[in-house]
Amino acid sequence: MMKQWAITLALSAVFGAGAVVWASTPDAGMETSAQPAIGQTAPAVRVVKAQPAQAMQTRRFFGQVRARESADLSFEVGGTLNLLDAIEGDRIMRGKLLARLDPAPFERAVERATATLDQARREHDRAQTLVDSATISQARLEDVRTARDLSDIALRDAQDALEDTKLVAPFDALVADRLTANFTLVEPGQPILRLHDMSEVRIEFDLPERLLAKVGNPEDVRFTTTLPDQDRPIALRFVEFRAETGSIGQSYVVTLAFPDVQSEFLVPGASVTVTAATPSDTSGMTLPASALLSDADRGTAVMILEEVENGRLTVRRQPVEVRSETGTGFRVSGLAEGAEVVAAGGHLLRTGQTVRRYTGLVVEER
Repeated sequence: MMKQWAITLALSAVFGAGAVVWASTPDAGMETSAQPAIGQTAPAVRVVKAQPAQAMQTRRFFGQVRARESADLSFEVGGTLNLLDAIEGDRIMRGKLLARLDPAPFERAVERATATLDQARREHDRAQTLVDSATISQARLEDVRTARDLSDIALRDAQDALEDTKLVAPFDALVADRLTANFTLVEPGQPILRLHDMSEVRIEFDLPERLLAKVGNPEDVRFTTTLPDQDRPIALRFVEFRAETGSIGQSYVVTLAFPDVQSEFLVPGASVTVTAATPSDTSGMTLPASALLSDADRGTAVMILEEVENGRLTVRRQPVEVRSETGTGFRVSGLAEGAEVVAAGGHLLRTGQTVRRYTGLVVEER
């Protein structure tokens, strides 16, 4: 027995995606009446139910993880770098010794300043005795006292310079980069290490100018993000926004802060997705753009699915009013909640035409 397979063919056209399907024999012709012709089944339509608009409107942005602060550490004095104990990517504690210059020249400077100060003190004591015996003038004593004070300042400067030969972590940090090789001669102020302050992890993303104007106060927006090793969305706190637009696009850089979350993915430069939720107008029903039809009078309509006698399904053209807050989502007035609307391909249908619900591709055996 020879079998012939008839495969249901899809004929669709709404915004590049169709949802009206006819199943017919190879010789079936086009029929213009509301009832399907003999040998032709009713077109199948995919429907959606009109749902109330959500109270919160969400948008997504791509951002990057940032440290609270990034600092390039350097010495205030120059010398030979003889210790560089920092591995890129390591997390270090505040006060850890990271780098050191050869201290020998600075130790000798402290010794010279100490000896000079001792000599100046002896001269001051001798001058004080001579003034008491009226051997030298009071002006001479003041000169000796000034020399003693200058020697004391020189000693403190030498001690500070010796202390500056050590470079310690100013905060709990993540080592980002080693900027100078060990055993090299460095100048004062030359960057040695770059550290990230990870005490508060932050996210930066670009917010378009028109959205910032619509939102108003960013503190009223609920920001969240997700991480691969976290089970739930993480609430973010608004910190600040840079009040200057970007050089290319009209957007502002918004900074958000993480709560105290421990994650191996929170590394500066890592990409994250930020979801912003704002209060929204809840009036009207939401429908996809493909369900909307244009009338000749520039009005808008939809095709509603209705059940008539004997369970037969027909469609009816229903005028509606449409508005959009974002240009991508649409609010429709004039529909009851739960009304079944043809999702796409409604322009191929006529009021009163018999249809059936589309349930997927059907293969029939004959």
